[in-house]
Amino acid sequence: MKDDSKQFRGIPIVRSGSKYQTEAGFSAIKDGIKSRRDAPELTIGGKPKWLRAQMPSGAKFSTVRQTVRDHRLSTVCEESMCPNIGECWNHGTATIMVMGSVCTRACRFCAVDTGNPKGWLDEEEPENTARAVKLMNLSYIVLTSVDRDDLPDGGAAHYAACVKAIKKMTPGTAVEALTPDFQGALEQVELVVDSGLEVFAQNVETVKRLTHPVRDPRSSYETTLKVLAHAKKHRSNILTKTSLMLGLGERDHEIMETMDDLREIGVDVLTLGQYLRPTPNHLAVERYVTPGDFEAYRQEGLEKGFVEVVAGPLVRSSYRAERVLQKNNVGIAI
Repeated sequence: MKDDSKQFRGIPIVRSGSKYQTEAGFSAIKDGIKSRRDAPELTIGGKPKWLRAQMPSGAKFSTVRQTVRDHRLSTVCEESMCPNIGECWNHGTATIMVMGSVCTRACRFCAVDTGNPKGWLDEEEPENTARAVKLMNLSYIVLTSVDRDDLPDGGAAHYAACVKAIKKMTPGTAVEALTPDFQGALEQVELVVDSGLEVFAQNVETVKRLTHPVRDPRSSYETTLKVLAHAKKHRSNILTKTSLMLGLGERDHEIMETMDDLREIGVDVLTLGQYLRPTPNHLAVERYVTPGDFEAYRQEGLEKGFVEVVAGPLVRSSYRAERVLQKNNVGIAI
C-alpha cells in the first residue's frame, strides 16, 4: 500500500485527498475524498463578508484543545473544519466525536477522513469522554461520531456507553447525540435513545433530490427520516433534531418540502447553515445564501411548527446547541 504522508520535524504531514496509515494500523483517505484532477473551481467567487469567522485563539481555546489532546479525543470541530471552532472553544464547549476520526463513508461535502477501521475501538473512550466533560465543567455536551459500518451494531453500544459514562460522572450535564443512521437498524437507534440523553439528532443534510451525490450512497433521505421518526416514537419526551446545508443547488420549494417531511414525523429542531467547500476535491458551492434569506427560511419553519429553527450562514448542527430552547435563533442576529 502506498502511503502519501511525509514528515516535517517528525510530524506526519498528509496531503488532502491522499492515502495514509493511521496510528491504529489501517489506511484512510485524508479529508475523506480522493484527489480529483477534474475538480471544478473552488468557489463561485469571493466569500461574502457575512461568512468571515475569526481565527481561533485565546486562553480558553487552548485549554479545551489541551483537554481534548490529553484524553485522546476527536472533535468534529477540528475534523470537519468548522468555522465556529474559536467561538465555541472559547466558551468552553466542544462537540466530541466518538469512535475515532475515520469514517467508513465518503460524503462529498464532508472533510472527515475516510477508511475502514476494521472493528477498532478505544475501550477507554467512554470514561475519557466523561472525564473531559467533567473537567471542562460543561452543562451541555454534544456527542457525534463517524459512521462505523464495519461494526455489527454500527457502534450503537459504544455510543450508549459514552452517554451513560457522562451521566454517571456528571448527572446534571445534558447530552445531545448526533448519531449515524445505523443503516436503519431501529434496535440500534433504541439503544442510543435509551442511554439517558436529552436530544437525539440525525442529519438529513440536503433536500431529497440532492441526497446523491451529496451523501454517500449508503446514506439515504428515507433512512434518516425513518431513524428520526422511530427515535421520537420510542421515547416521546426527547427532542429530535436535524440539519440542512444550503448552497448546494437546492430550490426554495424543495426546502419547504423537506421541512414538511420533517414536521410530519415530529422533528422538533432544525438547523440551517451555508455549505462551505472544505477542499477542491469536494462539491462546489452553488450559491451563497444571504442572511435575509436565512431569516426568511427560519420564519417559514417556525410557522410550520418547529420548536426552533436555528438559521444563519455559519450555523452548524451543534452551534450554540445548549441555547436552542431560548427560541431566539440562539442569539444570532442576522
